Amino acid sequence: MKDLSHLNKYLFQYKWYLLSGTLFIIISNFFGIIPAVIVRYAFDLLQRSYDIFKIFTDFDIQSNAYEIFAASILILGLIILIAALMKGVFMFFMRQTIIVMSRLIEYDLKNEIYEHYQTLPLSFYRRNNTGDLMARISEDVSRVRMYIGPAIMYGISLATLFMMVIPYMFSINPKLTLYSLIPLPILSISIYFVNNIINKQSEEIQKSLSGLSTFVQEAFSGIRVIKSFGREKDMGEEFGTASVEYKDKSLKLAFVQALFFPLIMGLIGLSVILTVYIGSIEVFKGTLSTGNIAEFIIYVNMLTWPVASLGWITSIIQRAAASQRRINEFLNTKNEIISIKNLELPIKGSIVFEDVSFTYPDSGIEALKDVSFNVEPGESIAIIGTTGSGKSTIANLITRLYDVSGGRITIDGNDIKDYNIAHLRSQIGYVPQDVFLFSDTIGQNIAFGREGLTEEQIERFASDADLLNNIRDFKEGFNTRVGERGITLSGGQKQRVSIARAIAREPKILILDDALSAVDTKTENSILNAMARIMKGRTSIIISHRVSSAKLADKVLVLDDGYIVEQGTNESLLEAGGVYKELYEKQLSADAAEVM
Repeated sequence: MKDLSHLNKYLFQYKWYLLSGTLFIIISNFFGIIPAVIVRYAFDLLQRSYDIFKIFTDFDIQSNAYEIFAASILILGLIILIAALMKGVFMFFMRQTIIVMSRLIEYDLKNEIYEHYQTLPLSFYRRNNTGDLMARISEDVSRVRMYIGPAIMYGISLATLFMMVIPYMFSINPKLTLYSLIPLPILSISIYFVNNIINKQSEEIQKSLSGLSTFVQEAFSGIRVIKSFGREKDMGEEFGTASVEYKDKSLKLAFVQALFFPLIMGLIGLSVILTVYIGSIEVFKGTLSTGNIAEFIIYVNMLTWPVASLGWITSIIQRAAASQRRINEFLNTKNEIISIKNLELPIKGSIVFEDVSFTYPDSGIEALKDVSFNVEPGESIAIIGTTGSGKSTIANLITRLYDVSGGRITIDGNDIKDYNIAHLRSQIGYVPQDVFLFSDTIGQNIAFGREGLTEEQIERFASDADLLNNIRDFKEGFNTRVGERGITLSGGQKQRVSIARAIAREPKILILDDALSAVDTKTENSILNAMARIMKGRTSIIISHRVSSAKLADKVLVLDDGYIVEQGTNESLLEAGGVYKELYEKQLSADAAEVM
């Protein structure tokens, strides 16, 4: 229960739901007991009335006795009906409090997890896969809800029913009570073990289904590759194999579940048989009436399902504890990227790197080594280098997706760690290397950059990113849905939507991380001409492996293996004849070959 103690704050928050639900359970159980007492009284009344009826044979008073007996039975029947109706009413209230409480806690817990996810650094997401993150906020939370709702509800019902019924049964006849209850612990233990088997097989089925779903998702996402390589038959055979595995596991589970109810009904029948047998002996001894036997049979049936649920509850608690442990593992993960002084100042755009070194915490790769440079407000800088040279790491450090391992970064003279993180990022426009678009319209993807944009503003930002002509070619214009991850757009179109989204923020600092890698030379020139207007008055950082992007920048840095190997202007570096000129000539030759 240590892991589940995290939920105590929610149970306290919704304590009135829990307390009122407990009260409704007690009242519901009370009305559930009443019919057993009435049945016992009715059986005893029947026996006494029959004896009296026989005494007055051939007398007129016999018909009067029958009428009184019939009226009494009718009244008792009405009391049983009213008790059953009242039990149903309070069962409804019981579920409307405790089950509703569990749904409210489920809602709060999911929000807590999601909000915590958003606070965690990028390194956390590099260590954990998306499927695991989703499983903890969906499947694990659902298992925890089963503990908060059904497990607590049936647990309280079992406890209160035991306290109300068993002492009363012992007061009537201890021997009959013991014999009638003997099968119930066996029933509870059996259900516990059978339920564990069912749960394990259900988890295996879930894993198999997850694998099957992943396979189908990848197959449909990569359908162009599958068709172009003519692998439809092979993929179909792989899907068939996975489907057979899922079917076999499902049939095994169906077999175990088929044994579940016969086991329960057999043990219930054994309880009834023992009750009737021992009760009959006690009736002949004169210590019990036939009404007591009927009463005990009802009590046994009342206790059977709560006792049966004990094994089920235990299994639910174990699964919930395991799920909450997984949830707590992430909730206890702390975000090391925090603000020291929580400054919320408007940014002018001065950026200084002072001997910055950085090593990725998850992989141990040293991406930057003693990097120093500065950018003045409104100035632009191009960071050029081959793959793996550390270019994107600079963007990650400026946006504080990571913190430096050594050295210092300042913005407008203040240490970057002193700024409120959300406020800092709100003044930075970032176009990432891996473009991600939401499954929404083009207009909404652009408007994601800033709240409250008008249609005219969205159109202007699309025009600045050289995207407007493409959008006008679409039948639905800005209302065109881009599909999952922007699948309906070309690579260049997706990157330009990402650029429009970034400049929609009207940021003080604009970072373009290889933003033109998916466009051809003609489109690149068109976008660069548009970017020249956009970059005016903004500190701009152009990260690219293509030297053509550097012609817009006031200064250029050349990175290699995490070091700055050259820096200067575009012209001065070409005159120097070093690494930059070598890259320039190689790419110039490649572009010429592409045109030919």
